[in-house]
Amino acid sequence: MGPAARPQSRRPQASSTSPLAAAAHRRWLPSTLPAQQRFFHPTPAAQRTINQSMKAKRKPKKSGETRSPLLQTCPQRKGVVTRLIIAKPKKPNSAKRKVARIKLSTGKSLMAYIQGEGHNLQEHSVVLVRGGRTKDLPGVGYKLVRGALDFSGVPGRGTARSKYGAKKPKK
Repeated sequence: MGPAARPQSRRPQASSTSPLAAAAHRRWLPSTLPAQQRFFHPTPAAQRTINQSMKAKRKPKKSGETRSPLLQTCPQRKGVVTRLIIAKPKKPNSAKRKVARIKLSTGKSLMAYIQGEGHNLQEHSVVLVRGGRTKDLPGVGYKLVRGALDFSGVPGRGTARSKYGAKKPKK
């Protein structure tokens, strides 16, 4: 279809001299403005359009997915050490990290990090496992609680003693 075959608009053309056309092209007068709109102010009024409200609606909270699913919503679980491993961390870091393979009382198995300097663990030791991943060890998403069950605290620890099961030193 060419431009000549296009159907003509049925709306009558308003002449430039008619009062309706003049009113349509005229700016809002301050007397007819809503109370919220401010003309010469750098910040807009506090109202939002429906589109803005739809786009900026609240994002739903993350589902309550636990980051330590093997504990089954318990703060800690008892387990038995099945294997002790010395692991190397991810790229920029370099060390020998001590990791234990644990069989939980629920029957599930996991890898847990042994915090602190030195440990007295061996196979068949009974330990308490808590959540908390070790960033530079892939696949290790749990930690062992020091000073609980068969796992001794760090001897001679002065700072952050509660994390390492160390008693307050005598004066």
